Amino acid sequence: MTERPNAPVPGDTGGTGHTGHTGGTSRTSVRAGTTRGAGRPAKKVRALTVGGLVDGLVLAALLGVVAVGFGPAWGGPGYLLPALGGAALGLLIAWLGAWLRWSVLLVSAATVLGYFLLGGALALPGTTIAGVVPTGRTVVELAVGAVHGWKEFVTTVTPLSSFGDLAVVPFALLLVTGVLAGTIAWRSTRAAWALAPVVVALATVALLGTILPAYPLVQGLVVAVVGSLWASWRAAETRMGANTLLSDASRSATRRLRAQRARGGAMMLVAGGAAAVLLAPQLAGGERVVLRELITPPLDLHQYTSPLVAFRTYTKDLADTELFTVTGMPEDARVRLATLDAYAGTVYDASSGGGSGVFNRAGEVIDTVTPGTRTPVQVTVTGYSGVWMPDVGELAGISFDGERADELAASTYYNATSGTGLVTAGIRPGDSYELDAIVAPRPSDEALASAKVLDVDLPEPKDVANAVPSKSQQFAADATEPFERLTNIRDTLAATGVYSSGLENQPPSRPGHSAARIDALLAQDEMVGDDEQFATALALMARQAGIPARVVMGFYPDEDTWKPGTPYVVTGADVHAWIEVPFEDYGWVAFDAIPDEDNKVEPLPRSKQIPKPPVLETPESPEEPPQAEAGDVEDEKEEEEAEGIDWRQVAIFVMTVGVPLLILAAPILFILVYKARRRGRRRSAPAVVDRVSGGWREVVDVATDLGAGVPRAATRREGARLLTEQLPAADTTATATLAHRADRTVFGAGEPSTAEVDEYWTHVDELVGTMRSSVPWRRRVASRLSLRSVRGADAPPVKVVLGRWARAVPAGLAGLGRRAVRPVTERMARARRRRDAEARRARQQEDR
Repeated sequence: MTERPNAPVPGDTGGTGHTGHTGGTSRTSVRAGTTRGAGRPAKKVRALTVGGLVDGLVLAALLGVVAVGFGPAWGGPGYLLPALGGAALGLLIAWLGAWLRWSVLLVSAATVLGYFLLGGALALPGTTIAGVVPTGRTVVELAVGAVHGWKEFVTTVTPLSSFGDLAVVPFALLLVTGVLAGTIAWRSTRAAWALAPVVVALATVALLGTILPAYPLVQGLVVAVVGSLWASWRAAETRMGANTLLSDASRSATRRLRAQRARGGAMMLVAGGAAAVLLAPQLAGGERVVLRELITPPLDLHQYTSPLVAFRTYTKDLADTELFTVTGMPEDARVRLATLDAYAGTVYDASSGGGSGVFNRAGEVIDTVTPGTRTPVQVTVTGYSGVWMPDVGELAGISFDGERADELAASTYYNATSGTGLVTAGIRPGDSYELDAIVAPRPSDEALASAKVLDVDLPEPKDVANAVPSKSQQFAADATEPFERLTNIRDTLAATGVYSSGLENQPPSRPGHSAARIDALLAQDEMVGDDEQFATALALMARQAGIPARVVMGFYPDEDTWKPGTPYVVTGADVHAWIEVPFEDYGWVAFDAIPDEDNKVEPLPRSKQIPKPPVLETPESPEEPPQAEAGDVEDEKEEEEAEGIDWRQVAIFVMTVGVPLLILAAPILFILVYKARRRGRRRSAPAVVDRVSGGWREVVDVATDLGAGVPRAATRREGARLLTEQLPAADTTATATLAHRADRTVFGAGEPSTAEVDEYWTHVDELVGTMRSSVPWRRRVASRLSLRSVRGADAPPVKVVLGRWARAVPAGLAGLGRRAVRPVTERMARARRRRDAEARRARQQEDR
């Protein structure tokens, strides 16, 4: 017989896996022959597979959800192109890196190259040629934006759609996130880590945004549920890829396993959506924390001089000079130059932070919640120059015209709290701009008298003139309400002051508003000065009286020289200064302190008290009121106190303090009410016999709560003996007597009378009181709240029960898990047995 060509050589362990004398097969060689094959090509790159396509689609969806978070801050859809374009570019670079097996350095270099090549077309199209080809300006702005764009993003007034250069931020963030997430998903065996950059990007977008979120429910649901399902699917794919079987049975089992996971994933998605819809309203509360509310913009106000210092320059040197023309100014509106709220003894200056507000970059659209009609106001500058921008009302947008439009727009800051605009590049003749202004009418003094003065955190005045505290108290007279004190001070200044800017036809008047100048103003018999001194004095005295006040410098016309609806030509003679005070429902309201024009320079009699405004003569002394009857004063005080109760504040206090306390005390109250109710049912049971047995049960329950262990199955006499052994304070005779009487009543032939039952309960109360008084007070309090009598003295301790539950829950979950995976395990075992059977049949055929 000729030897077969493929016959195994005795003792040879190679080839198809023959093991020599055992007649078995090598598991490794069989698997190589039946699952992967000897000549099978290397594993395909995942980025080129269907699974890699699914990875890309999932990551694209997650990055799109992250990009949506820029919407509220941007104020329009303009962010979508740079954000989604950056995400797509990042995923493309990651895909190429996975396909071509680039190193980390090559992927990083490709990311930087893509940032500069396509950043212009996606984020800065205005700096490119034909909207595509980058220029030197494009490269510079992309480089600067990558470093400083984040700071400008959170220090610019929203919406940000007016600032095209800030589109670099969403483009760069989504680009880097796409590269990191795609690289991890397509190249790492732990693909779930690709969700980490996505979550970090989602948190970053939230911090860079506003206190108003975009779609938090949708974003959180998609990232959490879809990300979790994808991570679970990738983990399963990785495990099954390590044990790939080529038999029909294994393929069928794999398909069934994937279908089962798909159904489970759909159920998770539905359950997660339902839970998010139900729980989101309860979990949502409080304001969102964002960086733009925490970071103070990098604008140094100290390098800009307060415009109030130059007040006399306008009245003397520029009185007839046309400074600018305002077209479209509403009636009763004023032109604001600057709001000043920080006083340090020499000058009233603008500040930033706290109740003063902050200066943020402003553009064509400014977010505002101020009610009112928006009016376009055009300002054309002719003779004014400076960094302080004249504006009107509350601004909802600023747009510049002319050759310097871009320069001015890039250097404009606006403080929405103070209504002050500042252009660091400086405004000069020839410039023009349009304001989207909202002007609210000034409320009447009658309306303000019933309104509340708000408590605003303004900078505390420093080095105030010595005369301010005493004059503030003197001018306010005996007023107690803030508005009345303020109007008394204002009217006294207006009634007793003399207006003078030091011109030729006016009394001598020194300029400035330092502490020495204000001290000299208030110390004079004739208070001579102009808006600069009187507004400063009024603001400082108001602050001394506990009223928040700030000084405003600006312009407004005389009623006889300007008609509403016509252009208002502003000259230096129109300069004024006034103060503003915050009122609830009205905001900051203007108050003037300009002396009456007909006031004469006559010294006030020192012996007379300064009159109470607005009366100029010395008021007559009021007549003595009739003698009140006894008890009237007390009754009036009680009525005043009753009228002074703010029931709204009381209700708020009850809701905010009482309700949480009630919730915390609810378990304690429930236990106390339950025990009181239990004793009441026993004491008033319908059957007389039940009342007696209930009395003994009350004794046993109280002893149980105090720590005595009386089992439920014990007889009354056994219980009495155990009770006296564990609570020595309980009288043995009294306890045994109560137990015997209860047995005699329950098992005896007769029925006790109501008087006998009452006597029995009297002895029960005495015994219960004796037992409680014999233990420390902490133990007495604990017994009142103990549930041991409810559960039974022989019941296991709560710690033991909780321990059992703690052990039972994981064990139960583990059992559920084993039952859930048992079908999969059994299918894999059956597939393994079929594989072994096929291997044996193949070996037998080779042996034959």
